[in-house]
Amino acid sequence: MKKTLSLLLAALIFALLLSGCGSSDQLTLNVYNWGEYISDGSEDSFDTIREFEKWYEANYGQKLKVNYDTYASNEDMYNKISSGAVSYDVIIPSDYMIARMKDEGMLLPLDFDNIPNYQYIDESFRGLYYDPDNQYTVPYTYGVVGIIYNANIVDEADAQGWDLMWNSKYAGNILQFNNSRDAFATAQYKLGLDVNDTDRAKWDTALAELKTQATLVKSYVMDEVYNMMESGEAAIAPYYAGDYFTMLDAQADNVDLRFYYPDPTNFFVDAMCIPSCCQNKELAEIFINYMLSAEPAIANAEYIYYATPNSLVYEDEGYLEDIGEEAAAILYPDVEDFSASYNQYAFRNLDSETLDYVNTLWENLKIS
Repeated sequence: MKKTLSLLLAALIFALLLSGCGSSDQLTLNVYNWGEYISDGSEDSFDTIREFEKWYEANYGQKLKVNYDTYASNEDMYNKISSGAVSYDVIIPSDYMIARMKDEGMLLPLDFDNIPNYQYIDESFRGLYYDPDNQYTVPYTYGVVGIIYNANIVDEADAQGWDLMWNSKYAGNILQFNNSRDAFATAQYKLGLDVNDTDRAKWDTALAELKTQATLVKSYVMDEVYNMMESGEAAIAPYYAGDYFTMLDAQADNVDLRFYYPDPTNFFVDAMCIPSCCQNKELAEIFINYMLSAEPAIANAEYIYYATPNSLVYEDEGYLEDIGEEAAAILYPDVEDFSASYNQYAFRNLDSETLDYVNTLWENLKIS
């Protein structure tokens, strides 16, 4: 009897162990990305995350669950990861934030043997200042900041340069970035100041310009810009070129959105990275490589309407036909020397003292 019970107990323990092993067979990948920044299956689009899960199981024989979270700004992402309260395997920050995280030891070098599709990244996007030795990043998208406006409210003659955002005629109809670097940049470009200057007096000058604008601003926004511009709740907003087309597709009948590039303006690159808190680096690299393959890369580019440095996308005739001539002209502007323009106007990593000072100015602006 005791022997029988012992055998039954042993069998039960073994079955539980097998059950436990079975549950641990499912891998987990934690991805942290901007909002509205991947083809997500809505409106019959390609569901990148779900398709990757299926692709991984088909190719590696193991179930995978991708936990996908979003953030509204580089600063929000940085603060959450630097707090140590969370762990992510793949993140997609902007260039200046990549430089900061790299300098602070928050990124892991990539094993490009696991990312063979890196070969499709255009040479113009390699060796840029934030990753000069191409160790930590794989470019995802790039673009230029422009101004979106509602032509039913804004006079065409006023739609030029950065001055539009300071035009008192449109008080209460103007939106501004809700992050320090982008917001200050609008004033700095307007005034002809260097967005990477460490002279505090120059930042004070930009702050004064933003305070002048503050009485005209309806709201400081990030992702909220979509609904407010699409609905006609606001009429003027600085934002990233690709997002203009998302708003254009969803604009209300009484809204007529237009777009232009003020000169000068910010050139930026967002890139896929692996943070030092990563729990499965090889899996993260497999995901990055998948993101560079033709089907998801084209689907993502079509869905988010951002320019891509991936030749599998911008050389694809079907992609160019799908987005149309107007979108292609805006997304891929005729820049004679992209690297030169990028190096002149792109945000760089500010030293910690300057960054702290800028953040203090920003907080003062928001509470004033």
